[in-house]
Amino acid sequence: MENTDPKAHMAAVGDFNAAELDDEVLDSTTNKSYSQGQLVLRRFLRHRAAMISLFIFLFIVVMAFTSIGFGPVPGWWKYDYTSTHDIVNGGAPTLGWFTVGEHPFGQDNVGKDYFALIMRGTQRSIIIAFIVGIVSTLIGTLIGALSGYLRGWVESVLMRLTDLFIVIPLLLLAAVVGQLASERLNGGIVMLALLLGFLSWTGLARLVRGEVLSLREREFVYAAQALGASTPRIIIKHILPNCLGTIIVSATLAISAAILLETSLSFLGFGVRAPDTSLGLLISQYQQKFSTQPWLFYWPAGLILAIALSVNFIGDGLRDAFDPRQKGKAKKIKSKKAEAKA
Repeated sequence: MENTDPKAHMAAVGDFNAAELDDEVLDSTTNKSYSQGQLVLRRFLRHRAAMISLFIFLFIVVMAFTSIGFGPVPGWWKYDYTSTHDIVNGGAPTLGWFTVGEHPFGQDNVGKDYFALIMRGTQRSIIIAFIVGIVSTLIGTLIGALSGYLRGWVESVLMRLTDLFIVIPLLLLAAVVGQLASERLNGGIVMLALLLGFLSWTGLARLVRGEVLSLREREFVYAAQALGASTPRIIIKHILPNCLGTIIVSATLAISAAILLETSLSFLGFGVRAPDTSLGLLISQYQQKFSTQPWLFYWPAGLILAIALSVNFIGDGLRDAFDPRQKGKAKKIKSKKAEAKA
């Protein structure tokens, strides 16, 4: 039968010993025990870099989707990204230490408010990144789980398919797909994001396959098989929950990589097309203005950097929260060094 002891089950899955489990489950300050999900949340909340990055990322998302509005929902900013206006202050940003001014991010060459353009581009880039991250995570998890658990000819076929996608440069495939989405399929950013998601799953598939290969030999899987559980139930109920840390961390990194991929495609002219805009497209359109009107370049570049770094740090925090052994090993090494010096 399947092991019902939570500590024994966690030890079998994650190679934790009983002492480490007791230290993690029992809080010495409050003398309270916590579930595994509560422990992960507490460890994540104690990760300073991840929490700062989460605040920055949420601030950018809220600002982008509330300022100029989204869909039928109006925004609070008085300008939109399509209207032109009289150029104020030579188009330079009016944002100061204590003043916002008429155009805080400046204006482009034809008088469009650059703050509205930046917010529109941020919306497009974030939507594409999240769709790519979700689609690639679902495909990579499915292929990795099936190939790792079923083995045999299924693994051979799926892994050779994965190798085929790996050997072809991703940017080249993405450029072809972006051109197809914009010209032949007449699709917007959703179609572009879906197609990019179908190309970005290979790394996660290999990671999940490795996790499943180790988990399929554990006692709780043998117990589920002995009880007559079907293959889909074993994969979904018993194996994938133990791969959740790897999947979530990889999903955050996929979102960060998707932002950079969309930026590269739009910069090369294969991504988002005018009259719509994205952060990468803005950099491409105004790259020649770096020396004369640098604000047209550094606002989108700074936002791309902020989003990519914040998502990466959030991924680091999730990795440490799901796998506290790295932090524990670091503490043991420090304590041993201190003892050696003493």
